Amino acid sequence: MTAADAVALIPDGATIGLIGGGGGLCEAMCLHEATEKRFLETGHPANMTLVHALGIGNRKDTGINRFAHKGMVRKVIGGHWPWSPRMQQMAANNEIEAHVLPGGVAMQMMREIAAKRPGLFTHVGLGTFIDPRIDGGRMNEAARDPLCELVEIGGKEYLRYLPFQMDACLLKGSIADDDGNISLDEEPANVDSYAMAAAVHNCGGKVIVQVRKRVANGELGARQVRIPSAIVDAIVVDPGQTQGYEIGYDPAISGEKRVEEDAPGIPPFTARSIVAERARTELFDGAVINYGFGIPDQVATLVAALGERERYYQTIEHGTYGGTLLTGTLFGYARNATAMIDGPSQFDFYSGGGLDIAFLGFGQVDAAGNVNASKLGGVPVGPGGFIDIAQNARKVVFCGTFDAKGTDISSGNGDLSILRHGDVCKFVGKVDQITFSGLQAVQQGQEILYVTERCV
Repeated sequence: MTAADAVALIPDGATIGLIGGGGGLCEAMCLHEATEKRFLETGHPANMTLVHALGIGNRKDTGINRFAHKGMVRKVIGGHWPWSPRMQQMAANNEIEAHVLPGGVAMQMMREIAAKRPGLFTHVGLGTFIDPRIDGGRMNEAARDPLCELVEIGGKEYLRYLPFQMDACLLKGSIADDDGNISLDEEPANVDSYAMAAAVHNCGGKVIVQVRKRVANGELGARQVRIPSAIVDAIVVDPGQTQGYEIGYDPAISGEKRVEEDAPGIPPFTARSIVAERARTELFDGAVINYGFGIPDQVATLVAALGERERYYQTIEHGTYGGTLLTGTLFGYARNATAMIDGPSQFDFYSGGGLDIAFLGFGQVDAAGNVNASKLGGVPVGPGGFIDIAQNARKVVFCGTFDAKGTDISSGNGDLSILRHGDVCKFVGKVDQITFSGLQAVQQGQEILYVTERCV
């Protein structure tokens, strides 16, 4: 089937699921482009609702940006927005209804929808802007009803995330056989591909998958199949698809092959490296850890440079364990990973307290210990997996510079000199949005540190 024919299956008003994880990871780029082309040529599909757990796009014109046209989308339920600035701006201008779900919750919701259960019941989100007593996950004035409600079970408060209809999804696989079974062998992660496909299928929707190649029946082993043909409606072959925007194909990233790697060099002495070095001292042998995006991923780089990677169990919310964690625009990828599991299962592990330490970034910190990492300058950023991780790790080390925008720091000769303070101080009286609740952390007995280049 051609991409044009496949996306023609999407009706107006559909709620469609998209997969990604930053840098092009698991993005169905061919299908996104075909959907945009059809809308620009015909005006259909229109008034859609988009659902995605993690970031999708190249920060310019791909991913969710391809859906950022007036009339094409009326609502977005997005876990992480910065990879798609055009949709961010539409949200800031109230041109769409902008909602947010924690990344893990969004993935786990697919599983609940597939099973026709009455929603996802969890503590994740309590005390944050997701809590209906605060913002209910609404990111602008156009957003109306909250996506969750407060419930009490056994004398304890929980959030019930409400199920919704799923009409279609655009997924990326690696190989399809003639029956329509889908392998993810060449992908950097599994994320929530199966859960989303099952949710859409059981809602009576269309599961549309792009792959790099098609093979005869019998060439895929049963263990290779991640999305069975029983729940696939359309397959598009795109021989030119890649693992990401900056990567063609690397079997060490998909876990098909292990390669020898040189340790990265020690990062130069800067404000960011000062934060990373101090944060690293919180590690202990055997710790199960997660690194967030930005300065926190420099902790991972430093650990690798010092040859200490084997001392810890490194994880990424996309479902990956071990290996060399890639950074920057390739955050979410790992080379020589030791295990890859599905994203919803990874978040089960996180939500239950499986992490010993999480290193996360911050946009604002206030006097109550609250952290804002989800709405900055009035623009939706979204938490990605931040809430699921920060609320449940035994220890959280927030990593960031003391201020931003115009900061001038000299770090020569191992000394730090502040030549000019930044225009934006990250430590404020009250955060603009609560992505992490200091009060909740105290009540749960978590250990929390805030590490900057100047103080802890």
